[in-house]
Amino acid sequence: MSVVKINVLQVPAERREVLEQRFAARAGEVDQTPGFESFELLRPTDDSDRYFVVTRWETEEAFTAWMESRAFRQGHAGGDGEGGGDDGSSRPSGPPAAAQAELLSFEIIEESRP
Repeated sequence: MSVVKINVLQVPAERREVLEQRFAARAGEVDQTPGFESFELLRPTDDSDRYFVVTRWETEEAFTAWMESRAFRQGHAGGDGEGGGDDGSSRPSGPPAAAQAELLSFEIIEESRP
């Protein structure tokens, strides 16, 4: 069954737009990665400063291979988990948008879809 990785990013209000622009600049880069199933960037709708980056993978090994790939390293060169430079490249420009990041890992053990 699939595995889900959730990167929890603490993003100060003044850096939200930067984070979202950086993700938009890199949209689709992970799509062709073997074992990749889905991606979602979740914006908080309350007073929280936490964004959730939710990815789904066929296996733990597929996720690990992505994390060790050149494409991942280039896109996350700033170390804040979001990447995406203002020059159109995958490199972040300026300081990190996220103040803190935490990676959560889950296995899907039950699922329901319409």
